[in-house]
Amino acid sequence: MAVSSSHYDVIIIGAGAAGLMCAATAGYRGRKVLVLDHANKPGKKILMSGGGRCNFTNLNGTPANFLSDNPHYCISALKRYTPQDFLDLVDRHGVEYEEKAPGQLFCKDSAKDILNVLLTECEWAGAEIRMNTAVSGIQRSASGFTLATRVGSLSCESLVIACGGLSIPTMGATGFGYEVAKQFGLTVLPTRAGLVPFTLHPELKQQLAPLSGVSCPVDAHCDQQHFREPMLVTHRGLSGPAMLQISSYWQPGDPVHINLLPAQNVEDDLLTLRSDKPQSTVAHYLNQHLPKRFAQAFNDLQGWSGPLQQCRNADIEYLARTLNNWTIRPAGTEGYRTAEVTLGGVDTRQLSSKTMAALDQPNLYFIGEVVDVTGHLGGHNFQWAWASGVAAGNVA
Repeated sequence: MAVSSSHYDVIIIGAGAAGLMCAATAGYRGRKVLVLDHANKPGKKILMSGGGRCNFTNLNGTPANFLSDNPHYCISALKRYTPQDFLDLVDRHGVEYEEKAPGQLFCKDSAKDILNVLLTECEWAGAEIRMNTAVSGIQRSASGFTLATRVGSLSCESLVIACGGLSIPTMGATGFGYEVAKQFGLTVLPTRAGLVPFTLHPELKQQLAPLSGVSCPVDAHCDQQHFREPMLVTHRGLSGPAMLQISSYWQPGDPVHINLLPAQNVEDDLLTLRSDKPQSTVAHYLNQHLPKRFAQAFNDLQGWSGPLQQCRNADIEYLARTLNNWTIRPAGTEGYRTAEVTLGGVDTRQLSSKTMAALDQPNLYFIGEVVDVTGHLGGHNFQWAWASGVAAGNVA
């Protein structure tokens, strides 16, 4: 039986989106590449993303769609590897896709198609992938790095950390990448769950419980950010794109302001309705503009009854304010268990924006979710994985 070599030009830790992209890119340069991962299968988060259909990029993505303590860092990589570049790759492999929301591209069939593209590219580029192989230690060596694994010692000239953040630990997520960064003297900024559902305090949770499964378009505001997307009521709290997006900006204790009728000027509507149909009720108005179950439950929650002709102008002003600016204080979030991403991570001020290399540690690279670059919902985080993977793969 042939025994594979223990020395490589490049070792990449993490067989996710960024790691596989980096492996193929480096392999095509003629580099001898090995990808290591402690999980049993590559690309697990790719397979579960987008409801199993993988929202693999966003045609309308810009650096403004990313959060970071160093917001300019992501610009270089994103400019050099664009959504169109990844789309060209997908097209070359004949993957069928569709645009669900503006700019958001999903596989028509299955997220497996994207994973297969990456695995095929790695195979063509000659990159080796070893699963079920955890790294228990990393040391500097004369030629680069030495890694301790269950299959013995491995060495490489360039080491790429692509093992992601803390999101969805059931998929194998760990803080390993942060530990490596700290070991080599890099700062790791505080991490927290992002793109994650909110939990509610018991009273409100109980009041909204009958609405579990109901979705409606809203405009959610928090920390000077707002997103106009659907909100979903769950048996644990509030989810859906609007809540996931705003959760990345929310801090414990912050209020979240929700405009339940963003397309309506509620005060004007109700004043007109009171004038034209004085016997009409708020419930009748809500039924016209919200899902029936939501309209009824929200009306009951507020205790609104009686015809509009009984409402003074101040009452209508209050009704409008409640509907256009429903304010809640979440109890918290569901945390890393269901979070799509991890905010924070390796401080990008210590990395090259061109190569993703640590400035003070030659041939050590950090890509993907492990660094402090987090995208909005809608394919942006995958685009960062592709762009940062290519940036490192072109030089590692």
